[in-house]
Amino acid sequence: MSSSSKLDVSRRSFVQLSALSTGAFFINTKYTKLLLGDAPASPATTPFIQALTFPPVKQPLPAGMMLDPLPIPEAHQRYEEFVPTKYYELTAREVLKRPHPQLGLSRMSTYDGLSPGPLFVQKCYDPIMVRIKNELPHEIQGFGSPEIITHLHNGNSAPESDGVPWELYGPGYFKDHHYPNWPSNGNINECKGTLWYHDHCLDFTAQNTYRGLAGFYILFDEVDSGNETDPNPAALRLPSGLGVYDIPLSFSDRRFNQNGVLTFDPMDLDGYLGDKYLVNGLVQPYFNVTRRKYRFRLLDGGPSRFYDFWFSNRMEFQYIASDGNLLAHPITVNHLTAGIGERHDIVVDFSLLPESTTEIYLVNRMEHATGRGPKEGTLPMNQSPRMLKINILPGAVPDPSRVPQDLRVVEDIPLANAVRKEWKWTRTNGMWSVNGRLFDEHRSDATVVQGQTQIWTFSTPGGWAHPIHFHVEEGRLLRYNGVNVQPNSILGGRKDVFSLYGGDEMTVALRYRDWIGTYVMHCHNGVHEDHAMMIKFDVVAPS
Repeated sequence: MSSSSKLDVSRRSFVQLSALSTGAFFINTKYTKLLLGDAPASPATTPFIQALTFPPVKQPLPAGMMLDPLPIPEAHQRYEEFVPTKYYELTAREVLKRPHPQLGLSRMSTYDGLSPGPLFVQKCYDPIMVRIKNELPHEIQGFGSPEIITHLHNGNSAPESDGVPWELYGPGYFKDHHYPNWPSNGNINECKGTLWYHDHCLDFTAQNTYRGLAGFYILFDEVDSGNETDPNPAALRLPSGLGVYDIPLSFSDRRFNQNGVLTFDPMDLDGYLGDKYLVNGLVQPYFNVTRRKYRFRLLDGGPSRFYDFWFSNRMEFQYIASDGNLLAHPITVNHLTAGIGERHDIVVDFSLLPESTTEIYLVNRMEHATGRGPKEGTLPMNQSPRMLKINILPGAVPDPSRVPQDLRVVEDIPLANAVRKEWKWTRTNGMWSVNGRLFDEHRSDATVVQGQTQIWTFSTPGGWAHPIHFHVEEGRLLRYNGVNVQPNSILGGRKDVFSLYGGDEMTVALRYRDWIGTYVMHCHNGVHEDHAMMIKFDVVAPS
């Protein structure tokens, strides 16, 4: 069956009315915590007793086999230009999973029974069609929604395939997503790399992703080819082999009840923090490496926690890509911060470590105790949570990979005749708002002319942190708290998530070039997003 029709009564309206009708108990989170008390700690678990795992690569339908029923080309913009070369079926279903052997079995919503979901590995310029079927139960126990809509985060997709939140559908239905894998404006310098897909159900994004509806989507091209021995002179020959030397790492935090079962507090509007760190769906795993270069793809999978990634020995590494976009040149750093939805690609050379170093840890030095956002400053190393143990095996090994000094051309966005707009990310009557307004899927908050540069200024008052994400296109940060941002700096690349900390102001340039229709921009703290911190805007053709 095709996607279901919209509900007659807006779920958003229901949530807003519920908040108002329950008064301070619901709206005043501080008062709520006084009444309910702090959530009990999860049961103790022994760290680093299970090996890091990677989901299998998603396989297309066999050659000559088609989706049944057939997709409808007329439902997709520019379909005739981007006729799919491969077809996929992806199924949302509930399974029982145990993220640590000392925890109980939890009911989880997953793609294909996996969390993270299967790994999509694609090539830039090769269009595909993914049919996403909903086989979740009609009633979800505990928290979450049986309705879904999948968003390919940072995918250059038309609105009908983007996964806008109100296009949700229930069990027994499906939706076809047309992914052209086309760089914006066809420009090879805008080919992307580390993407991810996740549920985007209106009002339930945080709960559904927390239950497991998320996975990686990796793109390669002739420059970032995924082959460290590639003879093509244009190829970078970065560390390669997904799950071998090219390592996708999804970081998230969860909380479990005294029976070791996954739990979530829908009443916490600040942002929900867990007390167990998961990497690729497992609580504090370990990973064995040899003494050579590795590419780590770091993803903050949320729902609300920020990270400050360090290695426990304070070793330096090379930063090569921000939010799936290669930088112009690698930058040597010893730590990186990330808000929800942000991705960092780094190259770590373990051959530089002395033979006496046989283990280190990837830690989070961000002090973050409440959903309001992280505190200023850095946790002492000996107090920083250890998320992943890295065992360094002895002996030298061959390493044909490299990190060239020139990665990819990062082109400037023309600023002449740009349209300027301010977006203030605040609270209104205890709810999260943008420019003082709660999200309404029936209202457009801005009109964007296709191809015309937008200069958007984001700001938030002190005390709250918001990672701002706009769909489909990437922007360039021009100014941060009144200071011009240098092009080849940590924040100077092409990005789709811009993390605002309390009192921050960011000015970003962006353009929408390939599609027309309706998109959204929102805080990627899933709890804030679900409680109205989102805007809807229309991309229209030039007159």
